[in-house]
Amino acid sequence: MSFRVLLAVLLATLLTGCVSAPPLNFSVQGVEPSKRKLDADLRAVSVSYAVPSEQTGNVPSDGEGVPLLWERALSEAVNKSSVFDDESAKKVNLFVKIRELDPPAGGFTMVTDTSASYLLVNRKTGETILEETITTQGSVPPGYAFVGVVRAKESINRAVQNNIREFLSRLEVSAR
Repeated sequence: MSFRVLLAVLLATLLTGCVSAPPLNFSVQGVEPSKRKLDADLRAVSVSYAVPSEQTGNVPSDGEGVPLLWERALSEAVNKSSVFDDESAKKVNLFVKIRELDPPAGGFTMVTDTSASYLLVNRKTGETILEETITTQGSVPPGYAFVGVVRAKESINRAVQNNIREFLSRLEVSAR
């Protein structure tokens, strides 16, 4: 091995060793205000893992913080979209059950599968206003980062962001 090749390999190893994985960040970028309002005032949002009998895929055993991060990102996105009418007499709660959050085990392109059921309920009557199960993926190509754990974590971020974005889209369609 020549000195230049050895130096290049050593330099590449040092540079990639300094790359840290991004934090979990489910905040959805580019949310636009809704063109239609849903005749409901959103009062509470709750996100949790589905019980094992409701799960449709893998759920990480070390993902205790995921529901809280998902809840914060969902609340932020809903607020940005202004799809709910704060003046409405109808008060509602939104319950989300994470049914699958399957991060990649490895590979070049990292893909995370995500599924969540969204339930919008009238607080006064208990009536279900909207019930949707949304399944999305987050995909990160090899060119995004050399280190696999960086791509894997970003694929989780993208999967959840895509799931929230799709929920907002369906919510706007249901607004009349």
